[in-house]
Amino acid sequence: MSSNMRWNKFKILSLFIALLTMSEAKSVTGASFCTKDDRCVEPFKNLARYDHYRIYNVELDTEEHVHVFKQLEEQCDSMDFIGHAREVGQKLSILVAAHKVADLADLLEHYKVKHRILTYNFQEKIDKNYAAVLPVGTDLSKFDWYHYYYLETIYEWLDSLVKKYPNVVTMLDMGTSTKGVPIKGIKISHNPANKAVFIEAGIHAREWIAPAAANYIINQLLTSTEENVVNLAKNFNWIIFPSINPDGYKYTFEHNRMWRKNRQLFGINYGVDLNRNYPDHWNSTGSSSDARRFDFAGPSAASEVETQRVIKFIEDNVAKEQIKAYLALHSYSQMIMFPFGYTKDRVANYGDLKELGQKATEAIKSLTGKEYVSGSIIETIYPSSGGSMDWAYEEHKIPIAYTFELRGPPDSQDMFILPAEEILPTSQEAFAAIKTIVEGAAAKGYFK
Repeated sequence: MSSNMRWNKFKILSLFIALLTMSEAKSVTGASFCTKDDRCVEPFKNLARYDHYRIYNVELDTEEHVHVFKQLEEQCDSMDFIGHAREVGQKLSILVAAHKVADLADLLEHYKVKHRILTYNFQEKIDKNYAAVLPVGTDLSKFDWYHYYYLETIYEWLDSLVKKYPNVVTMLDMGTSTKGVPIKGIKISHNPANKAVFIEAGIHAREWIAPAAANYIINQLLTSTEENVVNLAKNFNWIIFPSINPDGYKYTFEHNRMWRKNRQLFGINYGVDLNRNYPDHWNSTGSSSDARRFDFAGPSAASEVETQRVIKFIEDNVAKEQIKAYLALHSYSQMIMFPFGYTKDRVANYGDLKELGQKATEAIKSLTGKEYVSGSIIETIYPSSGGSMDWAYEEHKIPIAYTFELRGPPDSQDMFILPAEEILPTSQEAFAAIKTIVEGAAAKGYFK
């Protein structure tokens, strides 16, 4: 080989190495990367990942099982418990970090715990979820129920409704969150004299289907031509806040899809479970005093800015707006629940709430075939205290009070990462249930 050929070959190799180095540097410091399906996206810094995390569903058949899993939750920060180990006969879902799979497998075998593995790689579900998010700046004419949306887009859409329906829609602003983000909602009113229904969604940040369903309800009340829906819109006023934990909701898009709490800092730990922070039997059961826990109740009752905003809004408007129903949208487990969460004592109108809840589950089954159950919180899901619904019912005597746990089922393989293709049917279920409850409560005289 001639010296010129060798020199040319060396230059080509050097150029190739230089280009490769530049490419690698760009992949680390540059503004974009491509996923395996060739979607080039803008990465967020410090995005939590759940590669090869598994979801286990375990059956606690003995007191020993209950004790073992209580210890696991207290001592292992690599397992995220959905609920707590409480009683024999309970089924419990646990998200397990990849490096702890072998340890858990040994414990399950040793203690002979019946179990199922629902998901082998949780990150795959998260990636699919993020792929269904439309970017900020999306044309609002394309706003739909087949995608998830950033908070900025939801607020832009609400603003557009005020402009489109100026005589019916009013923008509401509770004030700002811990991080200074507005907590926005709207009021739909055809008659100022109507009694009102208050709907809150998104108190738990990772439950994306809740804001999506709230937006669907807004859209139905404004655009449906079905006579019974038109009557619903015209005969009641609707106050709807799609995201009352905006900091947490934004954080799930930008940093950690599984984040639940708000973003208040406590030393080295972040966040309070806002649905454990209300001044109604605060931190008495089903919550934690440990800031590391997902259900941390906060340092004191109503300590959080977001809680204070809702409290003040209800205090200022419960009489003025004649709020007779307080509805909270959550996921998951397919439940329609009413007070109480902290005690098995029954509320004064237990029979009516049970009846209306049961009719709502029947409406859902008739619509989509999905099975929901209804009962008080403590009867249906688990003990809890300091929740917004119990507070609204007890403190302000709002008689129609329900918390919805939307799709999927209690042993869901997706947990809070509901696929985008389920947004529309889930939202339709929520609206059918709310319509049934409000109409039924009106027939019983609750809105007089």
